[in-house]
Amino acid sequence: MQRLTRDQMAARVAKDIPDGAVVNLGIGLPTLVGNHLPAGREILLHSENGLLGMGPAPAPGEEDGDLINAGKQPVTIKPGASYFHHADSFAMMRGGHLDFCVLGAFQVSEKGDLANWHTGAPGAIPAVGGAMDLAIGAKQVFVMMEHQTKQGESKIVPQCTYPLTGIGCVTRIYTDLATIDVTADGLVARDLVEGLSFDELQRLTGVPLKQAA
Repeated sequence: MQRLTRDQMAARVAKDIPDGAVVNLGIGLPTLVGNHLPAGREILLHSENGLLGMGPAPAPGEEDGDLINAGKQPVTIKPGASYFHHADSFAMMRGGHLDFCVLGAFQVSEKGDLANWHTGAPGAIPAVGGAMDLAIGAKQVFVMMEHQTKQGESKIVPQCTYPLTGIGCVTRIYTDLATIDVTADGLVARDLVEGLSFDELQRLTGVPLKQAA
């Protein structure tokens, strides 16, 4: 079994973002999605520090110190991009103006609860930041994460044990093993990586799964 690389995961997420969508990419792993958006689709990327119309990462040596995303990474802008106040950016997030957001996670529960800001480890991020606003404000929430922790434990769990970011907010989970939809009837697995059986995916996952038709 060959797990998806982070770039392959990002490309898989990007494939599901439709033309005309307004999308926020969370810090960390989700920022890679901006490098894989399909050509020919007009997708507006939003950054909570006050930017709409963000482009992919710049080529090495072409970084502009005044152009960064919420994770302080250098970015580019597309023609027609706009800048605005931080408060206006959060009003967009909270007001239901984002079609999608893509967030990383430490845990996702079988009910779609999200925990992505704190593990209790020393030196961890001290506050939830804008993640909770994105989790409840976006029309659909995609999570992009490795399927298991470094210790081999499933990140998809019956109930989150870390502090919650949002309750019942996750629409779809993308991991290095499969794409999993969060539905009213439970978690539905699709697009398993080559060489992985559904039974093996179930063994590696902390909660019951259903197989997509």
